[in-house]
Amino acid sequence: MASTTYRLDADIDPVALGARSGLLWARESFALAGLGEAESIRFGPGSAAAASERLASLTGEDDVEVPGTGAVAFAALPFDHEVTDRLIVPRIVVGRSVEGRRWVTVMDGSSFDEAMAEVVSILEQSVPSGPEPSSFRLDSTLAPEIWRDEVVGFARDRIRAGDLDKAVLARELRLHTDHPIDIAMVIERLRTAYPAAILFSVDGFVGASPELLVARDGDIVRAHPLAGTAPRSSDPATDASHSAGLLGSTKDRWEHRITIDWLLDTLLPFCSYVDAEPEPTIVTLANVHHLGTRVEGRLSSPASSVLELVAALHPTPAVGGQPQDVALTLIEALERADRGRYAGPCGWVDGAGNGGFAVSVRSAEISGTEARIFAGVGVVGDSDPAAELAETRSKFQAMLGALIRP
Repeated sequence: MASTTYRLDADIDPVALGARSGLLWARESFALAGLGEAESIRFGPGSAAAASERLASLTGEDDVEVPGTGAVAFAALPFDHEVTDRLIVPRIVVGRSVEGRRWVTVMDGSSFDEAMAEVVSILEQSVPSGPEPSSFRLDSTLAPEIWRDEVVGFARDRIRAGDLDKAVLARELRLHTDHPIDIAMVIERLRTAYPAAILFSVDGFVGASPELLVARDGDIVRAHPLAGTAPRSSDPATDASHSAGLLGSTKDRWEHRITIDWLLDTLLPFCSYVDAEPEPTIVTLANVHHLGTRVEGRLSSPASSVLELVAALHPTPAVGGQPQDVALTLIEALERADRGRYAGPCGWVDGAGNGGFAVSVRSAEISGTEARIFAGVGVVGDSDPAAELAETRSKFQAMLGALIRP
């Protein structure tokens, strides 16, 4: 089995297609949508090189030859980086590059016309495909007050005692509805509300993440870590005050610096050079402000696959903590909920090792009439547990607004 990539002249929207087909990754003007499954490739600790080699062996004729063509795999990997999961190689992939080039890749030997007939059939499906939910129940895995005092408060005290520098702790909500949740509708709502976010949908796991874990394009590597958050306000003056306060916050800038320093140190062995913006900037979303810093470097030759970079970088201090081993042990002891794929890497990789992976925050695990959603906060010595609880409520708005029609 080998891929065949054809140039596509038709104006097919990969986001609309992937929202319906269940395999989607889109960042800025780049987008990939997948249909079906041609192969599943094992991916876990120590298997990045083997997975990359297998995908490379599936790449055949290619009329376009840009990142995202040839054999491509999608993945939504668990937060637990010691768990083995899989990469999904679709039967058909429709792509669009940043420059506007379009293509379709076929894995099962179907002709171009056969592939396009299937693509058109998927796009003709109505959204939503059935009755929309009209009643909802929302349950907290832990009562908010318990999470505030016994999770965040306890972790903050451990940090003040010098046991670690930072721990990222998450709350879980479970949504129950009277009719199945339509994933395509959720994606369309997220696309409208968060146009600058990374949209993804893989095997029932959907989201709109503002955070790029890592992307590789040839020998160029990029990341855009976020750490430090302030709520939005409908009042312009108050909103501007929140943004300025975040940029000047000693607590938030310290939390952010931990992540940037760790990321640069971790990427450096893969690179001939790597650097970050000298100061963080404000990343504004519909529901919150974040501190963000863009990181870029040039990979040493031969350039490592994006899968090798993902294996090295996940979990960053932005979703785990620092030191990593101490923080992860504390997370497991305190959260009392399995994160599943929340805050894990979600993305794509091609046979040449190019790819992009988001940190899958602002996400939901959807199954029929149920959805699991998480919101996390970075806890440091200066953290206020009540303020951290309020931050989770602001972050939950992103997915709740897409899952529940007002």
